[in-house]
Amino acid sequence: MQFCSSVFMAQILDPLPPDSSGPILCCYLNATSKIQIVRITNVPNWYFERVVFPGQRLMFEAVAWALLEIHTGMMASAILSDTIPCARLAVQEEEDEEQDTPQDESTPKEFIPPLS
Repeated sequence: MQFCSSVFMAQILDPLPPDSSGPILCCYLNATSKIQIVRITNVPNWYFERVVFPGQRLMFEAVAWALLEIHTGMMASAILSDTIPCARLAVQEEEDEEQDTPQDESTPKEFIPPLS
């Protein structure tokens, strides 16, 4: 629970605009060996920019139509190296294990005797 709260605490400084509908939880991993700066610039009335170190995972909330710009740091400059739709970075909720493993008819069910 502490992990999730720290994600949202970081966004107190620049929360999504109040008229934003359906924010999604996103995760970006800097899989390079260089420092990156990530920005979202296509959401009106909102500023989002973070530094992401090599190997660091960044969790953030955004609207599904937002675009995450990845700027890779070079000597005294940064180059726009990628733009990723935030919908592709959305974190999927894990379903219960029972739903993931369907039980076919031939599998015996556990017998639970009734209470007397």
